[in-house]
Formats: sequence, structure tokens, C-alpha cells
Amino acid sequence: MKISTKGRYGLTIMMELAARTGEGPTSLKSIAEKHGLSEHYLEQLIAPLRNAGLVKSIRGAYGGYILSKSAEQITSGDVIRVLEGPISPVDFTDEDDPAKRDLWMRIRDSIAEVLDNTTLQSLVSFKDEGKYDNYMFYI
Repeated sequence: MKISTKGRYGLTIMMELAARTGEGPTSLKSIAEKHGLSEHYLEQLIAPLRNAGLVKSIRGAYGGYILSKSAEQITSGDVIRVLEGPISPVDFTDEDDPAKRDLWMRIRDSIAEVLDNTTLQSLVSFKDEGKYDNYMFYI
């Protein structure tokens, strides 16, 4: 399964809103400038997120967007499904070989489990805990 720019940029929007919780509405312009993205493209992505009830828009001179729920209640799976559709690595039917169908279903379920157990809060508070330290070799 390949996540398109819709899913990646949509997750960027949502992570920015989560990181700025409590600071008031955030404009798409500020997000676009910070990440070097097209504001026009972000406007296209925010509409389905708003329609799905994940964000609220605030009108006015200091308007923008805020999360409609807490960052702990919104998962990356919520965002990806809104922008990308159902999570599935391949389309399969009941006519497929049962072994292959089982493989595709296990892959789909594994991807969904990771996405559904990763909240926006966990993404914005992620800290490198030394898991990927650079190795130092001495000769």
C-alpha cells in the first residue's frame, strides 16, 4: 500500500493542529509556509477532514482550524481513511486463492492495526529514545 501526498500532507496538517492545541486556530497558510507546501492543495485536503468531523473551522481575521477532538482521540488511521479510502494493499475477491487472500487480509489488518493505534498525540510527542543511535566504530 502506498500512501499518496493526500494522506501524507493531510497527516501533516493534523499533526500541526495537534501540536498547536490550546494556541487557538491555525491557518493553512502558516502550515504551508512551515512545510513548504501548496496552500491551495492543503485547502483541498482540509475539506474532507472537516466533513468527517476531525477538524473545525474558525472564521475571522484570526481564524483557521482546530481539532474537533483531542489529539489522543484521533488516530492516523482516521486521517488516512478519510483522505485515501479503505486500507487495503490489493483488491481481492472471494474467488482468489484462499492462501493468497489470507495473506492480503493479514497484511491489511497489520497496517490497520498500526494506523489505528497511532494517535496524533503520539506522533507529535514522539521522541527518539535512542533506538536508532548512530554506531561509532573505533579502529
